[in-house]
Amino acid sequence: MELTPAELTVLGLIVERPQHGYDLEQVIEQRGVRQWTDIGFSSIYYLLTKLEKRGLLHVPRAPEAAKSRRVFHATARGRAVAARAALDVIAEPRPVPNPLLVGVANLSLLSDEAYARALRARLGRIEERIAAVRAARRAQASLPAPAREVFSYSLSLLEAERQWLADRAQVAR
Repeated sequence: MELTPAELTVLGLIVERPQHGYDLEQVIEQRGVRQWTDIGFSSIYYLLTKLEKRGLLHVPRAPEAAKSRRVFHATARGRAVAARAALDVIAEPRPVPNPLLVGVANLSLLSDEAYARALRARLGRIEERIAAVRAARRAQASLPAPAREVFSYSLSLLEAERQWLADRAQVAR
């Protein structure tokens, strides 16, 4: 069964700990999940409902009045599907669209000075993101292993981009 990155992220968070939509929003916000997925606040309940209809999540019986506080649990099938999907996305490299590459592929449209300015501006923004990710990681009292790995990988990518930008900004002067 194929899962989108947003579906796998939500399902994985439910496998980690049963929770309702508002709890998910809090975890997504605290861990900076929106920096690497396209999960919007308004899509959380849509994803939960979709995963429930596919038999990957269930909600134990609750009073009808508590509908907005439905706590979602992963089914055994949901756990198995999530595990297979996670292994697949970890093991199999896939091309990731990156708008920076589109810009770089069109360097002939830019002056050397404009390119160098853009590189330095991006470098400043990458520095800000590195600081924000580090602050978000420090703000978490104790992170589960998946969140620690996401922070570690995200920082590694940002630091690699920072180094590339710093090198290119020197060359482009």
